[in-house]
Amino acid sequence: MTLARRFMELAQDFAPRSKINPRVKYGSPSQPARTQESNMKTKNASYPGEPGATRLEPKRGGQLVERMFSGFGHTTVLGTDQVERPSEEPYRPLRQSKAGSGATYRLQNQIPELQVQATSPATDVMTDLSRVAAVTIDPGANIDKAQKTMIARGVRALFVVDEERTVVGIITSNDVLGEKPVKVAQDRGARHDEVLVREVMTPANRLEALELQDVLKARVGDVVETLKRSGRQHTLVIESGPTDSASATRTVRGVFSLTQIARQLGLPPQIEYDVARTFVEIEAAIGG
Repeated sequence: MTLARRFMELAQDFAPRSKINPRVKYGSPSQPARTQESNMKTKNASYPGEPGATRLEPKRGGQLVERMFSGFGHTTVLGTDQVERPSEEPYRPLRQSKAGSGATYRLQNQIPELQVQATSPATDVMTDLSRVAAVTIDPGANIDKAQKTMIARGVRALFVVDEERTVVGIITSNDVLGEKPVKVAQDRGARHDEVLVREVMTPANRLEALELQDVLKARVGDVVETLKRSGRQHTLVIESGPTDSASATRTVRGVFSLTQIARQLGLPPQIEYDVARTFVEIEAAIGG
């Protein structure tokens, strides 16, 4: 018997056993799963000398032939096809209900903010900008707009960005409400509301930042000590590129805020914000 003839016989032997209609889904209304399974078992049982007549796998010889004709590694075995296919059924409205007599609705309580300790991971108090949108302002905006934005968004600092979303600086509530605007207005003979953000902000080249890889190994107490030594309310967390250098682009991944840390330590909010007092209260809370 020639090799070619043997392959042809194997192909004929395999065909009636492995042919499965791909359009018929098992358990579908058109053909119940039990009936299809029964049919498959009957076909396998009709071949004598094959151990386990109800086994659904085809013979190795048949698999070889099928791979030759339909592509390497492509086999059709019942119950192993896990590729998700788009549903052919039309979209249907979900069931709705109304509150019955005497029933009421209650709003879900807000999940409390994560409470931390000095030894908690530093990332517990970091505002992750991959999850929370950064609040920004244009450098040409006036400081009144900056203050209104802070109040509206409930923050004490804004990222100052240009048209290309490049961070050119940071402006804080102290920059807006402190002595800076007064001095700028006096120096150029302008009104307070004419002072621009770029004139009182901390420029990007003067910003101090922490590396994300260091933050991932740090504790809340380490961050507090860092802010205390720098005398700042905020510090950036940056993620440097693969070729870190003085001119490389650095992605601002997050920010630490003194008020955020105080809040998560369970300290009551201050009516009039005082940086020095906040540091004292935080140190007392963490035992510093």
